[in-house]
Amino acid sequence: MRVRAAFIHSRSALIVRALALVCVLLPVTRAAAVEVAVKPDLVYGHKDGLAMTLDVLTPKRGANGAAILYMVSGGWVSRWTPPAQTAGRFQFLLDKGFTVVVIRHGSSPRYHVPDAVSDVRRAVRYVRYHAKEWGVDANRLGVHGGSAGGHLSLMLGLAPDAGDPADEEPFMHESDKVASVVAYYPPVDLRTWARGVMLASEGQRFPALNFEKEKAAAISPILFVTPDDPPTLLIHGDKDTTVPIEHSQRMIKALKESSITSDFVTIPGAGHGFRDADLTKAQGLLLAWFEKTLGKK
Repeated sequence: MRVRAAFIHSRSALIVRALALVCVLLPVTRAAAVEVAVKPDLVYGHKDGLAMTLDVLTPKRGANGAAILYMVSGGWVSRWTPPAQTAGRFQFLLDKGFTVVVIRHGSSPRYHVPDAVSDVRRAVRYVRYHAKEWGVDANRLGVHGGSAGGHLSLMLGLAPDAGDPADEEPFMHESDKVASVVAYYPPVDLRTWARGVMLASEGQRFPALNFEKEKAAAISPILFVTPDDPPTLLIHGDKDTTVPIEHSQRMIKALKESSITSDFVTIPGAGHGFRDADLTKAQGLLLAWFEKTLGKK
């Protein structure tokens, strides 16, 4: 009996060890990512014979009726990326039911900042016009971007207009209003950045800034803060040498003074462009902000 008991005990111990090993070797099971329906390269306008396009990424289940408009812009350069790759980048929003609209504008160096602002305004009107057929509530649009994309997001949030009822294109009658903004490390005042003549030193880096100084005030979001602006979240690294953190500090001060629902998060040690843990933190803040401010269906 003792021999049998010892055998059983030994066998049980082996089974426990084997199960423990299986638990170590098997990956942690996670909820499957939501499948995405893609409407690629929808043309919202033409410029100099070129098409301006956007992609619509919609979760196949659990769509919540809100959409996040992402400004594809770094240095006011707007590049095309395969929609499937873009969907992976925004899976954390799609999994929560948000539709994501990826907006590209006329790109630097051919076009300058005022052109980009005009383009994304046009794109938002197009989105609002088609929102219902995409299963989106036109009054629940959030906008997001980083750096130049953050600047464009703030311009849309803080300086919307009602559209042009006389325009021959029906969607241009729509407003370009959005309901919530999240901007990473945005430049907010271009009055000291614009120049009428290309500078050999910095101009090669940001040729989009090669426009007349007289146009800068009209595209500087810091000058458009009013009490009716939408909720706005700013996220900035305190080691940013491209767009100094003072830009977001000035903006949050102006937003608070106008009693706008707003917040400003500093990421210690982060430079221009979030990566790894900093990016994960920023995405979590972004998601929470849009869930809070865009409401539920």
